[in-house]
Amino acid sequence: MNTTRPETSAATSPSSTPPTLFVLEDEPEIARLICAALAEYGFRAEHLSTGRQLLSRARQSAPDLCIVDLGLPDMDGMQVVRELQENSPCAVLILTGRNDVTDRVLGLELGADDYLVKPFEPRELVARVRSILRRYQRAAPPEASAERTLARFSGWAFDNGRHVLVAADGREIGLSAAEAGLLALMLRRPNKILSREQLLGEREVDPFDRSIDVRISRLRRKLDDDPQNPKLIRTVYGAGYLLSAQVSWE
Repeated sequence: MNTTRPETSAATSPSSTPPTLFVLEDEPEIARLICAALAEYGFRAEHLSTGRQLLSRARQSAPDLCIVDLGLPDMDGMQVVRELQENSPCAVLILTGRNDVTDRVLGLELGADDYLVKPFEPRELVARVRSILRRYQRAAPPEASAERTLARFSGWAFDNGRHVLVAADGREIGLSAAEAGLLALMLRRPNKILSREQLLGEREVDPFDRSIDVRISRLRRKLDDDPQNPKLIRTVYGAGYLLSAQVSWE
């Protein structure tokens, strides 16, 4: 018997509270497999079998991340992702048997952070969860200055605590948790090129993975940054993206 203890999750430490994950999956055997793999690596996983159960539970207690199956008995998984981002913003990993590019892009457009197709290797699932959580941790304010959650740049204000952009005329624009995490990361490193690997949490990037491109496109639209000739979030071909602005945090 192998008695080697599993590697401690990069998202947890012995002195910290382990991240809470909600697993939305209507197949009991698959749900048990997912929850067992997550528990082995130090995550707290709670299983829910319907979309309405998950949405209700997320309103009661915000999770760190939701793993969402798309084929559900009571509602479409895409609708679950949409309602999560509108009412209980959190990180989202779509885990599904659908291997359609349209579904993948739509899920990312709705605010999901990643998309994994069944059948899956449990270790890859854990690696993707860690990657997403690391990305959110890097975007969060340092503990020493946790009160500094408002960024001002190029006539905009970004409230990281509420996931809201405020225009110069006072208009408020809501961001999904994924969009807010990406913008916060770029605002903490302005005028520096960030590779797609850095923006995705340093995991290996599939050449066909367009999750960051989709998110950047959504941010540009919300920031009124002309996608044909962007001035604020610039594409540095072959290198990554750069937020071109002077940024002050309050």
